[in-house]
Parts: sequence; C-alpha cells; structure tokens
Amino acid sequence: MSARILIVEDEKAIQLALRGLLRRDGYDVDLADTGEDAVRKLGEAAYDLVITDLALGRGLSGMDVLRASREARPETAVVMITAHGSEKVAVEAMKQGADDYLPKPFDNEELRVVVRHALERTQLQRENRMLLERVEREFSFENLVGQGRAMRQIFETIQKVAETDLSVLVRGESGTGKELVAQALHQRSARRARPFVAVNCAAISRELVESELFGHEKGAFTGADARRIGKFEAANGGTIFLDEIGDMAPETQAKVLRVLQEHSFEPVGGNRAMTVDVRVVAATHRDLEAEVKAGRFREDLYYRLKVVEVFLPPLRERLEDVPFLAQRFLDQVAERLGRPRKPIAADALARLVTHAWRGNVRELRNAIERAAVLAAGPEITAADFALDGEPVVASGDPLVLPGVPFRDAKRHTVESFERAYLVKALREHGGNVSRTAEAIGMVRQSLQQKIRELDLRSEDWNEDS
Repeated sequence: MSARILIVEDEKAIQLALRGLLRRDGYDVDLADTGEDAVRKLGEAAYDLVITDLALGRGLSGMDVLRASREARPETAVVMITAHGSEKVAVEAMKQGADDYLPKPFDNEELRVVVRHALERTQLQRENRMLLERVEREFSFENLVGQGRAMRQIFETIQKVAETDLSVLVRGESGTGKELVAQALHQRSARRARPFVAVNCAAISRELVESELFGHEKGAFTGADARRIGKFEAANGGTIFLDEIGDMAPETQAKVLRVLQEHSFEPVGGNRAMTVDVRVVAATHRDLEAEVKAGRFREDLYYRLKVVEVFLPPLRERLEDVPFLAQRFLDQVAERLGRPRKPIAADALARLVTHAWRGNVRELRNAIERAAVLAAGPEITAADFALDGEPVVASGDPLVLPGVPFRDAKRHTVESFERAYLVKALREHGGNVSRTAEAIGMVRQSLQQKIRELDLRSEDWNEDS
C-alpha cells in the first residue's frame, strides 16, 4: 500500500509540479489550496505525510496546519516549505513538531530525499506503537493469571520493583512463566520504550556464550568476519533477561558481574571498554545456593542478582488458578484461530484440577490449545485431553451438582484434591512434614500453612488410627 501525502500549497504551479513528481514516485497524493481546506481534509482522512507551505496567503497558515495535523494524528510526518530567508521560522516549526523543512528553491532530488526520510520515520513510529501495544497486551499482568495468595504477592512485588533499576532473580521450575515476570517488570518500568532482550544461557554453547552476550570484534577468532553486537549492547537503555543463568560458565559469570558492578564490558577480541545502561533480570530452576556451595556459581554474582527475589510456585501448588488459566488460554486460541470458544465440561475441569502438571503452565496451555482444536462436540470434555500420566489423585466426589455455582464447585474440587494429595504424601513419609515437603517440592512452612488451612490432623494420615 502506497503512502498517502497531502500537499498544502496556494500556488497552483508549485502544487501541480509537486503532485506530478510524487505520483510518479508511486505515492497517493491529495491537494489543498488553503489552510482551512487542509484542516478539513485532515479531519476526514489519515495521511502519512503533510507537505505544507509556511505562508498560505489569507486565512490559516502553515503553522496552523502543523498544529491541526499534530492534533488529528500525531504520528503523521509534516514537512514545511519555506521562502528564502525564513529559516528562523522553520526552526520554530521544528520545535513545534515539524519533521523537516525545504527552503525555496529546492530541486526534485532534494524533495525526494526529504519525503523518503520523513516517511521512514513515520513507519518506524507506527511499528514501535504497534509493537508496544502488542507487548502491553501479551505481557501484562493479565497473562500472569492467578487468584491465589501466592500470585497476588508476586503481582504486588512486580508493581513495587518495576519502577526501580534493582536486579531481580526469578526462581521456579521450567514452564512456570519466568519470562512473563521479566516482561511484566520491563513493561511497568521507565525502560518500556527501550529494548527487552531475552537470552537462554542454557541454549548457547560454552564456546559462543561470551560472543553472544558481549559481541566480538572483526578477526577476534576464526570466522569472525565482521564486528558483532552482543546482547548487552543490544539491550542498552532497556532490560536484559538472562534465563537459566545457573547454567552459565564461571568465566562468563565474571564478565556479567563486571557489567552489574561497573556497567561496562569489553567485546571478545576488543581492548576498549563499552559502557551500557541495562537492567538485569535473571532466572533459573536450579538451586543456586547449592551451586554456590559446590563452587559452580560465583557467590558475589549470586548476591548481585538476588537483590529482589521472585519465586513462581509450580502449577500443582496453585491448582486454584487452573480454571482461570484454562479460560484465558481458551479465549486466546479462539481469538487467534477465529473460532467460537467452546466451554469446558464439568468432567474435563475435574481432570484439569487433579492433574500433576509436571510441565506447569506451559503444559496446561498446550493441552488447552490441542483440546480446543480437536474437540468434536459443542464443549470440551475429559476425553478431549490427552494428558501424560495419571492424575495426581482420583476425583471421587462429584465435581458439579445441580444448582452449585462454578466458584463453589471449583473450591470444593481443589480442596478435595489438596486434602487427598497431602494425606497420601504425609502417609508415605510417616507424617514427617520436612521429608514430605522435600518430596513434593514444597517449602516446609508452606506445607505447614496448607495443613492448617485444610484442618488436617495426624489421624488423617496415620493408618493405625
């Protein structure tokens, strides 16, 4: 689709000459003889570029057209045509938002260059706006779905920390949504208009990781035919997300520590330090404390990263969020595929909230998307879910009784699952809370709190009682 340009010029000869030249270059061109005519057209249609003479005779001036364009569509580029000797007025127009100006007389090639650059800036601004809107939509709190206390606390932490430049360490199993936390931190910070760069440290070979992170100079090693910009330089002014940082080699850890301490680094093969302003968010599923004790992770880097810590619990520890996540994923897949959203049947919901979800939120998303596409009936049933393995516990109680509201049915199902699951686990470990917590992947204090919430007693898991 060709760019649409509005020419505002009261001299007919210049007007027609400009229109002919720009149409030959493939642009869609409209004309306005007066400022009033231009303002009217700006209110009726969207233009990519406005070229207006500064002096338009009687009535509204070119400055008035500039202001009207800014109000109607701020991203539209405006180029001012000025008479000889009116450069001061042109500078004032630039201060008020004009993209460029052309002093009379100008040649055709000069006009072409100015128009091309103005349209490139307009396109870039439009793409940036669309990207920001997409990122805001995809990585807002709404994608970090959760109604339970654990997720509410995470939302509060993100809200408090986002506007700072503090380093954040996100902990949690694979598939829990650690990158979503990093994106949410970035989008709520003053850096939101700058780059967000994600790096999976576990996916980069040991030989290439430093070049990937810090770039390299031409000739730094065999095959380095040109200078390469690293991830830290690409993220300058924004946020870098170092996923699976626990897999990073010790020698690379030292260079990352330098960036955190001094905000500078040297590219591979370089001898000049580069300065960067980057906010670091790191994530890992590993036990970094154990890695530090074993000498595989630098203690000083660990404390530099762990200024603020966010722990994402596995999905099996927040099953109360499963119905809300399932609903969100159903809405997303229906919108993406342009299909009507099918409801989840009671037997299917029962299966979802009793499944182990070893793959966490990622596994749930995949299961919902697959079922939404393959379900043949008017609703998604338990038979439409091809879940790996058996449920954590069988759901013996009826999930939904006639007249029981969805929220109450969900609470009943989750509590029944939690009770049966914890009783079975405690029974297997002789009622020892510490061993049970370690076996099922919970913090001991969290398990104790859950036991109190469910009013579990020793007689519930003591088979001799």
